Amino acid sequence: MTVLIIIGANCVNAQSVNTDKNKLANKGYDVVNYFTTNTAKRGNVEYSTKHNGATYYFVNAENLKTFKANPGKHLPQFDGYCAFAIAKMNKKVPINPETFRIDDGKLYLFYNDFWEGKPFNTIVTWINNETEMEKMATRNWKALKNN
Repeated sequence: MTVLIIIGANCVNAQSVNTDKNKLANKGYDVVNYFTTNTAKRGNVEYSTKHNGATYYFVNAENLKTFKANPGKHLPQFDGYCAFAIAKMNKKVPINPETFRIDDGKLYLFYNDFWEGKPFNTIVTWINNETEMEKMATRNWKALKNN
């Protein structure tokens, strides 16, 4: 019975990760690369792995190995949804994988595109009040995570 509960919990977590229709996480961008080079770079199917039902791409074998050794250290906060939207809108909103921030060893991703006909980069508002935004997002995520 315990095994079924654990398997069920993993399925719930897998469903909340921000992926495309092919279950590709982070639009194919390498989550380890953010930490090692502080840049956003698309990975390659040749260096890929599955984690919690999502597929992750990496730019090289070393980043893949690093991720496999400790996935939790490199996964984006809020399962890869826009941190600002979680905090301010209490909604899961897609991200632009090239708009990111690493703070206190955590990866945050943000929406950066047109909104109502105007450019809108949510990282700007996030950075202007980061501490409060992190608190709000963490609080909201508890309810949003499994929706």
